[in-house]
Amino acid sequence: MSRKTAGFDRLAVFVVGLVLLAGGALVGAWALNLLPQLGVPASAVPQKISTAGATDLTGASWWAYATAAAAVVLGLAGLWWLLAHIPHRGADPVRLPGSSAAGTLVLDGDAAVAVAAQVISEVPGVRSASGKMVSERGQLIAELDVVADPEVDLVALDHAMVAASADLNTVLSRADVRGRVHVAIARRSKGLTRVA
Repeated sequence: MSRKTAGFDRLAVFVVGLVLLAGGALVGAWALNLLPQLGVPASAVPQKISTAGATDLTGASWWAYATAAAAVVLGLAGLWWLLAHIPHRGADPVRLPGSSAAGTLVLDGDAAVAVAAQVISEVPGVRSASGKMVSERGQLIAELDVVADPEVDLVALDHAMVAASADLNTVLSRADVRGRVHVAIARRSKGLTRVA
């Protein structure tokens, strides 16, 4: 979800909450006959509420068309709202330092992180390594997923991850990119077979 969508959600919830709070306070004050004490003229305070106006509206010839149009508008708004909340963690191409009005330098972040993952996968005992650039709450994160055998040399794996992260930092030349590494250790060695 983008910051714009999150901001719209917060604003919408605030406005709806404010309207409900004000409406509830007004109805409560009317039910307790407190409106005249709050400065509302007694002639403006109804003694009972009539739904005759709403009933007359539903009988009008244009009512069916108006409700159909409102249903279409609300349906489209609801569809937009649902689509806006689909998680999108993928990152756009990374803008590199040196970009200016004359031109923009960009790099495919997924490709750069995939190369770092390939370097890590060459460590003995590493079964697989993959990587991608993700965006979380406006923060760029180079995310690496590593699966290793139980016998993997963790010190060598750590050195490879540090070296790959340093190389990735050099390639991206962006101080705002963070790194995240998930290491999963397999339960069994790849060479072992399961005996029934």
